[in-house]
Amino acid sequence: MTDDWEPPLPAGYNDDHRAFLQAFMARGTLTFREGRKLLAAIASARGGDDVDGPVNPDSITMADFENFVRTVRDAVEPLDFDVRNTRDQVRGERVWAFINAHSDPVTQLGTTRTPDEVAYIKRLLDAMFDQYNTPRMEVMAVDEGQALRASRPRGRESQINGDAEGEEGTQAPAVGRPLKHSEVLTLLASLVAEGWLHKSRDGFYSLTPRALMELWSWLMETYNDPDSDGDWQRIKFCEACKEIVTYGQRCNNLDCTVRLHDICEEAFWRTRSARTCPKCRTPWEGNHFVGERAVTTRAGFQRGRGRRRRTEAAEEDEGADD
Repeated sequence: MTDDWEPPLPAGYNDDHRAFLQAFMARGTLTFREGRKLLAAIASARGGDDVDGPVNPDSITMADFENFVRTVRDAVEPLDFDVRNTRDQVRGERVWAFINAHSDPVTQLGTTRTPDEVAYIKRLLDAMFDQYNTPRMEVMAVDEGQALRASRPRGRESQINGDAEGEEGTQAPAVGRPLKHSEVLTLLASLVAEGWLHKSRDGFYSLTPRALMELWSWLMETYNDPDSDGDWQRIKFCEACKEIVTYGQRCNNLDCTVRLHDICEEAFWRTRSARTCPKCRTPWEGNHFVGERAVTTRAGFQRGRGRRRRTEAAEEDEGADD
C-alpha cells in the first residue's frame, strides 16, 4: 500500500457528506431528530440557488437522512468502520451509531484510556454481564457501590458460563493496578458523557445503544456459549425484534429463555391470540424484568428508596430553615 492511498469514495460523495460525516464522528450517535437538524444546518451553510435563507429541519425527510447515512457508510466501510442502528430500549427512539466494525474494549478505548482504565472497564463489563447477570436475576447493570468494588482487580480468572477456574471458556484475569474511587467516579462520568454508559435515575449504570452496537460481537464471544442448545445465555435477544435485551421483560417461568423489550410488546401481543409465552405457554404477566428493574421493583429496594426520599426531604427542610 502506497503512502498516498485513499479509500474509494462512493458516487455522489461531496462536501455536504464530508461535513455530515465529521459531525457524526464527533457525536458518535445520531437520532433522526438530531440528524435532520444537522442536515438543515449543512444545507444552510452551503447556500446556493436552491437555498433561500435558513433551511427548516422539518423539511428534511427520513429518506434524505437515510441517503446521507448510506453514502457515508459506503465511504468509511473500507476503513473498517460502519454505521449501524437500533432502537433505544427505554425511549423507543431509533439511534444510528458510528462504530468500529472490529471492536472490543481494548481496540475501542485503547487510544483514549490508560491500560489501567481499560482493565477496569473490562472488569465493569464482567460485573454487568457475569456477576450481576444470573438465571434468577438478570440485572446487567451496576449501581455506584458495585462499580466501585470493581476498582480492584480480582485475584483469579473471571468465570464465564459457570466454568470452574482454569477450564476452557474462562476469561483472562483482570490486570492493572487498582483505581482509586475518585478515579472510578471520574471515569464513569466520562463514559456517561461520551455516550458509552447510561446512568438511570436510580443510579444504575448500563450500556447505551451505542455501546451495545459497538461491542455486540465481543459480548457474544465473551459471555455466550456457542455450543449451548436452548439453554440460558448471558446475552439475550428480544423475541420480537431479535436485538439484545438489557432492559425489558422475561417470561414468568424463570427457566424459560424468552425475553421481550417493553417497546416491542404492544405490537408483539397484537399479533397473537393469547398473552402467553410463545415457548412454554406460561401466562405472560409483564412483571418479571430484565435490567435494573429486576432490582428496583423488589420490596426491599422500594423500602430503601422511601427511606432515602424521606431523608433527602428532611435535609432540604433543614437547609430551608437555615
